[in-house]
Amino acid sequence: MVASRIVVFLMCVNLSLATQIEVKALNFYSDENKGESILSGNVKVKRGDDVLHSEKLIIFTDSQRKPIRYEAIQGARFEIVLKGKTYKGSGDKFVYKVADDSYEINGNGYINEMQSNKKLYGEKIIIDRKNGVYKVESTNEKPARFVFDLGQK
Repeated sequence: MVASRIVVFLMCVNLSLATQIEVKALNFYSDENKGESILSGNVKVKRGDDVLHSEKLIIFTDSQRKPIRYEAIQGARFEIVLKGKTYKGSGDKFVYKVADDSYEINGNGYINEMQSNKKLYGEKIIIDRKNGVYKVESTNEKPARFVFDLGQK
């Protein structure tokens, strides 16, 4: 019974995205009435070249059980590829909004563009993949920081 629910759940996840998604975790719990699935323990989500790791992942679904939002917490870290560039990062909470194809890092956000070693720090970092827009929001106590090499010696 549980295995069939997991298979149905994974099929819904696969159908909701253009690219296949693979989710691994030690524990899985789903509440169809709330439209919420919780995966915990060494969670790994792989979609194309994008990889997300955390200790806990909550997947929110609509009434047809199609994923609308993913929230990773507890040790959220990721590696994503945008326009041929690889980015690694982390934050307290990582949110992926399916319809918008956007990523949001909340709390202690950090992104490193691996090819150029550019680094971005902020309390809230938003990456809009559809429109190629990046936005950083921070507070006076923890201002946004952008670190890069001028290429001069």
